[in-house]
Amino acid sequence: MLMPFQNDGQVDYKALTRLTELYLEAGASGLFANCLSSEMFELSPEERLQTIKHVVDIVGDAVPVVATGTFGGPIEQQADFVKKVYDAGTEAVIVITGLLASEQQSDAYFNEQVFQLIDLTPGIPLGFYECPEPYKRLLSSEQLKQFVSTGRVIYHKDTCLDIAQVQQKIAAAQGYNFGLYDAYMVHAVDSLKAGAAGLSCIQGNFYPELIVWLCNNYDDASRAEEVDEVQRFFVRNMNVMHNVYPIVAKYSLNQRGIDISTFTRRKVGNFSSSVKRNVENLFKEYTDLRKCLEYAV
Repeated sequence: MLMPFQNDGQVDYKALTRLTELYLEAGASGLFANCLSSEMFELSPEERLQTIKHVVDIVGDAVPVVATGTFGGPIEQQADFVKKVYDAGTEAVIVITGLLASEQQSDAYFNEQVFQLIDLTPGIPLGFYECPEPYKRLLSSEQLKQFVSTGRVIYHKDTCLDIAQVQQKIAAAQGYNFGLYDAYMVHAVDSLKAGAAGLSCIQGNFYPELIVWLCNNYDDASRAEEVDEVQRFFVRNMNVMHNVYPIVAKYSLNQRGIDISTFTRRKVGNFSSSVKRNVENLFKEYTDLRKCLEYAV
């Protein structure tokens, strides 16, 4: 999820309500609140909890909500915040892999931290996010199997960008109450065909209904041509969607009639006239694609 702010930098709860409704109207089967796209590192602990509770309240029982609960520090401190995030009404609390161990520390140490966190948060479903910040720590399929086999890990947002690794992770977690959600649109269809539970990508903050459409139709042989075209649309516009993100996503939503400021607390670069023009052209291409899909249906 994105995080809307007012032009003075305060959280815009009215816009957060509308944004949450937009995801639901698009058919999203779950929401990941308080994530990197939500500018979670720029929020205070109080804002993190308040925005999570707001999303949970708006969603009601419509879909599950997960949210990040680890932000560094001693493992006991991280466990305490995990409990607060779970008490806010989330389905599972997400662990940032790069915040349980430093880049120099071993996988063995990281594994110890994970099992300690599990012990310190009894009964709370957990998930992993291979977040690019503060650094990207990837899980191996062997590690994931160890964690999932505890019965406590039910979610994984994968950012390895390697379809072979994604397939290995899905295979390693077979038979458990667990879902892998891929963040990489380049092999989104292959991930879904391999058994991914869904997609969790920044492109969903531009055109969530297209991501839903892809998840619903990726294995429909009669729509193979349209499925390929939707994936090609996202792949060919990867640079446009990543450049000066999340400002570009908020501007894209403006074009769709969503009243949301492009203000961000993160320093992501200059929203220049050329970047703006690229997003406007993207919207035209999206509009044409939607017409083609509607015609095909």
